[in-house]
Amino acid sequence: MAVTDEAILKIKGMIVSGELGPGDRLPPEKELSDKLGLSRSSLREAVKALEVIRVLDVRRGDGTYVTSLQPQLLLEAMSFVVDLHQDDSILEILAVRRILEPKAAALASGAIADDQLDGIEALIAALEDDADIEGLVAHDIEFHSRIAQSSGNAYLANLIDSLSSHTVRARVWRGITQGGSVERTLDEHRAIVQALRQRDGELAEALMIAHVSGVEHWLRKAR
Repeated sequence: MAVTDEAILKIKGMIVSGELGPGDRLPPEKELSDKLGLSRSSLREAVKALEVIRVLDVRRGDGTYVTSLQPQLLLEAMSFVVDLHQDDSILEILAVRRILEPKAAALASGAIADDQLDGIEALIAALEDDADIEGLVAHDIEFHSRIAQSSGNAYLANLIDSLSSHTVRARVWRGITQGGSVERTLDEHRAIVQALRQRDGELAEALMIAHVSGVEHWLRKAR
């Protein structure tokens, strides 16, 4: 398990035990890192991740607080970290995406219209480099959906949309725990669109394999 995830689980343990409750302020960084046996950098990453999923509230110049959510809601918000690392079905879904989405891109290369490509490029341009992780994942879902819909096979497109909805948490968590998510994703999207513009099905398929394999590879390594 990744160090960031370990740190999160240790903070979760403090909430489960009642040591930390809704509205409580976390101990100072050095004190908490020593208490949990973590480096201060690992603790910072964990705090940043928990801020994104609204478990912690970082108040600049004041301190870090547990949000006012009820204890059971706090634990539900954090439980997906454990699920992500223990549920093999997520890896299986990602593997199926790796099989289907490149084929959809190859089909799209011969069927997609120029105005559809223009629309996808506008979608890419609309995402600012400082977009948050939720915005990035929403963009990624829409990008893949449009390409699948452009394949000319409605059943394939619906299947890909269904599979994609089950991998949102994994994609969000990768974005939280890995740097450069926005830039990396947009670069890969631009390359796929360029291959589609060139009507190069083989290249579009190869680029899509590399792109959709990223989350699967990250999750296997993290586990």
